Amino acid sequence: MTYSGKVDIQQVIDDSRFSGFHWLLIVLGFLVLAIDGFDTAAMGYIAPTLSAEWGIHKQDLGPVLSAALLGLSLGALIAGPVSDRMGRKRVLVFSCLFFGLASLGTAWAQSLNTLTLWRFLTGLGLGAAMPNAITLISEFAPQRCRAMAINTMYCGFPLGAAGGGAISSWLIPHHGWRSVLLTGAIAPLILTLLLALLLPESVKFLVQRGKDVAQVRRIASRFARSTLDSVTGFFLAEEKVASKKGSVSQLFSMPWLPGTLMLWVTYFMGLVIYYVLLSWMPTLMQGMGYALAESAWLTSLFTFGGTAGILLAGWMMDRWEAHRVVACGFVLTMGLILLLGIEHNHIALFGGLIFLMGIAMNGAQSGMQTLAATFYPTECRATGIAWMQGIGRFGGVAGTMTSAQLLSMQWQADSILMILSVPALLAAAATVYKMRHKGSAWKTESMVTPVFATPILTTSWL
Repeated sequence: MTYSGKVDIQQVIDDSRFSGFHWLLIVLGFLVLAIDGFDTAAMGYIAPTLSAEWGIHKQDLGPVLSAALLGLSLGALIAGPVSDRMGRKRVLVFSCLFFGLASLGTAWAQSLNTLTLWRFLTGLGLGAAMPNAITLISEFAPQRCRAMAINTMYCGFPLGAAGGGAISSWLIPHHGWRSVLLTGAIAPLILTLLLALLLPESVKFLVQRGKDVAQVRRIASRFARSTLDSVTGFFLAEEKVASKKGSVSQLFSMPWLPGTLMLWVTYFMGLVIYYVLLSWMPTLMQGMGYALAESAWLTSLFTFGGTAGILLAGWMMDRWEAHRVVACGFVLTMGLILLLGIEHNHIALFGGLIFLMGIAMNGAQSGMQTLAATFYPTECRATGIAWMQGIGRFGGVAGTMTSAQLLSMQWQADSILMILSVPALLAAAATVYKMRHKGSAWKTESMVTPVFATPILTTSWL
């Protein structure tokens, strides 16, 4: 294929082979999310040693954990609009540098209040990093394998969190709890340099912002199937609405508002389930009569199943209707939760159900990144993904707090598990609603983003 004249940059992306350039982006994004996962879970690893050294109760660390979650939410909400205005690379590099420096400050905290402040600041950087990494890879990946590319990169988060346990188990006995946070600071600072040197800016963002054609051609030539020397300009054929409004305002304007709300509901409910299981599963397992070692082994099955589920969901979403894959994942999660609440006397069967739930739950939740990335246009894509994640984080807070309250009220473990079937059902229903109402009712007359004096055309984004 030979490109000449004015070319749709999306066509160049979709025509490209999945090359070393794309794998470079996935590896860099994977490392960002792996460090994110490691740092997000760090307090859980160091809490026992920290509590003993400072002579405090574990529940005294509640404000520290809450501050980190609040920072994660606010970081996502702030970073999305900034990224849609200033660029994905710039915000991603800065956020990686910011949470590296903040984690460095956390490593040398001398009081609980100081530790809380530094964890809040670390959360701000962490919350900004993930949505920008997802946005960037989604805007470079060809449509035929976009979900798989996003989900492969997303595997970095659970693997980083799980790997942090192995690293911490060696570091803490030999070098103390501060060494874990120091590791979580040095890694992103090194990665910041790699991102600044190797990461390109999104060509779709550059075209949408009307940047110089030579800059777009230089980046696009790294993945295009054929030469772009004869190209005189690029345009972006996607729906453009309310262009005079900010990216946040566009989320609440038609035709995006219904989909925005459904994405929020689904992601919120998914994180209610995820954080309850992540935070309380060992406690729930022990409440069902399993020993500590058995509870740890059963909980690990959820993590291992999650990694497989993320990759499987990406593969399936590139081949079938993405909304159906996500909705089916949440329906399966609901069914498996009910089975776990009923059948927990046979450890082999119980472990198998947990593994399958890890596949279904994590696959469905990771698929939300692709649904958001393909739903929003370039001018507000980073904001759409980031706000979905930012609002969804409050679901994690709600789930963790509710579970703690139910345990204090002496609820049985199987009853708490079965309650989780409700948010799973709501998440599936919201996904189906978005799928069924993404057609003509949400469409408006669309137009090509005019870049380099390209003619106005009509197209359909949804």
